Amino acid sequence: MELRKSDRFFIDGQRFMMLEDFDKAYFYFQKAREINPEDPAINFKIAEILLRANRVEDAMDYGLQAVEGDPDNKYYNLVMAEAFSKQGKPEAAAEILENLMGNSEENQNYILDLASLYLSSGNYDKALDAINKAEEYYGVVEQLTIQKQRIFLRNNDLQGAIDEGKNLIEAHPGNSQYVLSLVEILYNNNRAQEALKTVEESLNTYPNQPDLQMAAYALYKDMGDLETAETLIIEAFQNPDLEVNVKAEAFSDILQEMKTTRRERLLDQLQKPLIELHPNEADALTVVGDRLYFNDQRKEALEYYEKSLKIDPSNSEVLQGVIMTMFDAAKDFEEIEKYTEIAIDEFPERAEFWFFDGTAKIAQKKAKEAVESLEKAKEVNQRKNKQLDILVQGQLGDAYHQLGEKEKAYAAYEAVLKERPDDEHVLNNYAYFLSLDKKDLDKAKKMSTKLVKKHPQNATYLDTHAWVLFQLKEYEDAKKYMELALENEDIPSGVMLEHYGDILYHLGNRNEAISFWRKAEGGDETSEFLIKKIKDQKYYD
Repeated sequence: MELRKSDRFFIDGQRFMMLEDFDKAYFYFQKAREINPEDPAINFKIAEILLRANRVEDAMDYGLQAVEGDPDNKYYNLVMAEAFSKQGKPEAAAEILENLMGNSEENQNYILDLASLYLSSGNYDKALDAINKAEEYYGVVEQLTIQKQRIFLRNNDLQGAIDEGKNLIEAHPGNSQYVLSLVEILYNNNRAQEALKTVEESLNTYPNQPDLQMAAYALYKDMGDLETAETLIIEAFQNPDLEVNVKAEAFSDILQEMKTTRRERLLDQLQKPLIELHPNEADALTVVGDRLYFNDQRKEALEYYEKSLKIDPSNSEVLQGVIMTMFDAAKDFEEIEKYTEIAIDEFPERAEFWFFDGTAKIAQKKAKEAVESLEKAKEVNQRKNKQLDILVQGQLGDAYHQLGEKEKAYAAYEAVLKERPDDEHVLNNYAYFLSLDKKDLDKAKKMSTKLVKKHPQNATYLDTHAWVLFQLKEYEDAKKYMELALENEDIPSGVMLEHYGDILYHLGNRNEAISFWRKAEGGDETSEFLIKKIKDQKYYD
């Protein structure tokens, strides 16, 4: 009666084990064991659950009782082997597997586990014996050959490792990966000629192996035979079977070499099939974009980068390149923001992308959103990149000023200048905003003077300096610097033309002032009083 009750508990335990509710399974197996403590099956199941929970010492106790109850049961023995292995006793685990395999032909499939145990215990001779037996059972397979090669190389038996590589190639003719594995061993052990011979023998038998052509290209190039090397890589690039990432990496490597006529000619010959065969592959588009970028063809490079990102937006380097190129080219900031938002979605852990996003938003007068992105940049950066923190702080000053929070803006600018007194972005904006506020004008003049001395032809800095001088009522000097600003600007902005008109008005040149106000009409950043100035023909502050 009691044994039947134990059986019911055991069946319940099995049911919960199948449902992977191991706590309940453990409960019912223990209830069964209370009635029948020496039953090996019950002890085995408890040992299994304990091993799963990493309670190895407890599992050992139950496992030993299971084996004592039924010494020939392979599953009970395997649980003990697993426990010994988890205890860091591979020799004891190996002994169990050896006994199992010795007792039955059916257990030969444990030979790989045995080899692994001998490898982890550092017994390489026994590991090699086990792998040789495994080859008798499974045949020549890659996994076993690689393990044998590692053992041979560890024992400084290079020829043994080479012979194993050759055996694998013979067992699997036409498999280029096995040829490449042997070539790598040969090349890394200063046997380049033998490596080349191995590649060429395979190519002679199986010509359509572009990955082997790439290996031969690398070997010939290393030996200084550039003509043969280039013939091989050109042929490989024309093969659609060669993976695009291999082509892109090779193209990129050549691009890093010194620029010569020969290099450019080779890149031309590689670029054509690369794009023709892989027009919708991000890797191909990216490396061609890189080439155009390095050749200062920024507009064309940007087109390739943008195509690449439409296919795969997860390339952080391409994203950064696109965003920075677009900023350099003063592209549409709404368009830039599309990419900065992709960047922060794909790589929220990259502080520089939050900085770029904040900068793009400032340019569009989205000050509140800009502050959020810039603060996030500081949070993610965690002061790791001091230069980035300074850049972020400067942009925060601009964003706060857009929001009308001038004290916060000026505090941000002061924080930047404390770390970097010659920061040009901050010196210019700080001086200009102080001039607009008619506040600390002497301080503003010192900052703008520093900039125009360093950059006497920068129209933006000249405009700022002129406007500071205007607010200080130094109209003659203001006129001189504003004229320089206009001379150095290809297409003067509306605000620059308006400023010049204001200066002329205060110098008594009323008609000329009105003329420049009219030129400013419809331009960028003009004041709210411009139309009224033109209509009333007088200056309004």
